[in-house]
Amino acid sequence: MPINITMPALSPTMEEGNLAKWLVKEGDKVSPGDVIAEIETDKATMEVEAVDEGTVAKIVVPAGTEGVKVNALIAVLAGEGEDAGAAAKGAASAPKAEAKAQPVKAEAPKAAAPAAPAQAGPAPAPAAPKAAPVANGAAGERSFASPLARRIAKDAGIDVSAITGSGPHGRVVKADVEAAAAGGAKPAAKAPAMATGPAPAMAPKPMSDDAVLKLFAEGSYELVPHDNMRKTIARRLVEAKSTIPHFYLTLDTDIGKLLDLRKDLNDAAPVKKTEKGDQPAYKISVNDMVIKALALALRDVPDANVSWTEAAMVKHRHADVGVAVSIPGGLITPIVRRAEEKSLSAIANEMKDLAGRARSRKLKPEEYQGGSSAVSNLGMFGIKDFAAVINPPHATILAVGAGEERAVVKDGKIVVANIMSVTLSTDHRAVDGALGAELLAAFRRYIENPLAMVV
Repeated sequence: MPINITMPALSPTMEEGNLAKWLVKEGDKVSPGDVIAEIETDKATMEVEAVDEGTVAKIVVPAGTEGVKVNALIAVLAGEGEDAGAAAKGAASAPKAEAKAQPVKAEAPKAAAPAAPAQAGPAPAPAAPKAAPVANGAAGERSFASPLARRIAKDAGIDVSAITGSGPHGRVVKADVEAAAAGGAKPAAKAPAMATGPAPAMAPKPMSDDAVLKLFAEGSYELVPHDNMRKTIARRLVEAKSTIPHFYLTLDTDIGKLLDLRKDLNDAAPVKKTEKGDQPAYKISVNDMVIKALALALRDVPDANVSWTEAAMVKHRHADVGVAVSIPGGLITPIVRRAEEKSLSAIANEMKDLAGRARSRKLKPEEYQGGSSAVSNLGMFGIKDFAAVINPPHATILAVGAGEERAVVKDGKIVVANIMSVTLSTDHRAVDGALGAELLAAFRRYIENPLAMVV
């Protein structure tokens, strides 16, 4: 009968992969151990080998196909003595994913595949099936093992029924036998026949309103209904923390030169006549200079000026920097568009206008939607450092703490310096550790050498 080959799960978390290349074609004969295809995961290109003998009757999924679901039918083998044409016709009506489809063995990544950088996060877990491995032959049942695994086990004098299988549905594959032979480990303890895998983890459910209210004495509180803004903030924060894999990078910056330049620029501001009397043409804040420094850093490190989508990375041509503004009942993030091109005085005046209209809730949607990154500053409240939540579709947000005098070591001497701590929250899907560190380093160069922002 036809032998179905399905998309293998090459890691515990893999849900789909790209079928990069077929190394066989229809009509080719394959034997156990023959490499038949290459599959790309998010970390490497893996070789897939056949575990049974037969003739390639039909290639269902062509090379270059992206997003092939795990267990989807990708090819059909005709067994020994079987007509390949008949097997190919049967494949047309076969389901795209079968629980009992012929398993495929994944070998180690090819030597040519680049290793992930150390900064990218924890090392990938070894490939494992989604269900927990179970001992073969439990409770007198037939042992499930690939022909190649059986042959290797027989040659090594190993009882295949005592090996814990890591293939689909506990099937013993070549790697399991080799591990048992090399490690000299004792046979795995046999699992009960009913054991088919761990119980699925249940997502925690929030407490109901009634359950919360029962925790407090009657009359000790009042209920303030949520307005639409608070509901939107809650929904987006839950979305951000549930779907974005955050990581955080913190560094200290010396803002002594920045404070001096800010004072000089403000002192040099021309005076203009207004209804309120003579007013300076601009008044630059530390936050305005932070916006400019981040915009220039994003320009200098364009690979960090991105947004994540499932289909592609969105690389922005300009640094549109959002700025968190506190307003009654919540906050909103108006955006300074093309901030890398604007002068400090222009940013200062634009932020004054945006913040004023934000507090009166008169911003237009295009003035607070989108953007490529954001700044959240709690320094004015004396907060030393904190980590902000990324605001989708941004891949980063910079949390800015208070500038304060601290004792630091310079040229072997303890001196007093104005230090400001900043923390970059980063979407690990879009910006890895080393790239995030490069962005922060560029930001610090502008903060500590602020004249570069005005030339």
